[in-house]
Amino acid sequence: MHGHAISPPRAERAPESAPATLDPSHPVALLRALGLRARKGLSQSFLVDPAIARAAAAAAELTPADTVVEPGPGLGLLTRELVKRAGRVIAVELDPALATALPRIVPAENLEVVQGDILQFDPAAYNLERYLLVSNLPYQITSPVLTRFLVDVPPPVRMVLMLQREVAEKLLARPGSFSFLSVQTQLLATARLVRHVPPGAFSPRPRVLSTLVRLDTRPAAAVPGGDVRAFLAFVRAGFAQPRKQLRNSLAQGLNEPPARVDALLAATAIPPTRRPQELTLDDWRFLYAAYLARRPAS
Repeated sequence: MHGHAISPPRAERAPESAPATLDPSHPVALLRALGLRARKGLSQSFLVDPAIARAAAAAAELTPADTVVEPGPGLGLLTRELVKRAGRVIAVELDPALATALPRIVPAENLEVVQGDILQFDPAAYNLERYLLVSNLPYQITSPVLTRFLVDVPPPVRMVLMLQREVAEKLLARPGSFSFLSVQTQLLATARLVRHVPPGAFSPRPRVLSTLVRLDTRPAAAVPGGDVRAFLAFVRAGFAQPRKQLRNSLAQGLNEPPARVDALLAATAIPPTRRPQELTLDDWRFLYAAYLARRPAS
């Protein structure tokens, strides 16, 4: 995804009033009124069901003391619910035309619209020591957004995200059907299902099913060695060939001889025939601790 660097001076305050005809629940008419079109290159699919927007905002449990970051506000149906509940809403929109139009669609004193790429958004630049993230995410950037806001920058206290159902199932998975995304998410947050969302809640209708998920981030992630990024790099290596046995997948991911990986697994009593998706979070911790212990001192 290509975007623009974000800096606080680009924030715009919304005007006090806007025409009542700018209704985000009728996107075709709204886009026509604004002289705009949905951009296929940005996979724009707008939320049009007010009940879903209310459910997302309610799941975030917002108060007037809260600041919310909303990636990809689009035509602002969810934004309207957020400005009612939160003290400050920062909407980050990649599309320059939509970023310009949003203050007219959602006229609110507590709304700041920033035109830019959410993957370059830095909470520290906005003095956000405590914030929430609520979004109908563009599905093609789900994994990068999760990594950025769970690992790369100071995380929000809570996220409520609209996701493709297949991705949501990975976040909510149990051992036996884990993926790297499952491990990363559950290491750093508690995930729970809010509700499933039908295709008819969007326009244009997506070809995939959607799910609303809430993530409450953990104050700190306990990993051997204390380096979360290094631990996650090890786990990612373990999922290099997720359908293969763990010894083979880990050997390939770490670029180590299988015999050395066998010795590592023997030290943890994890059978080499298990597959990566079968390991629990504690299994990965034990395995990584053994890996650190067997590495030569630098």
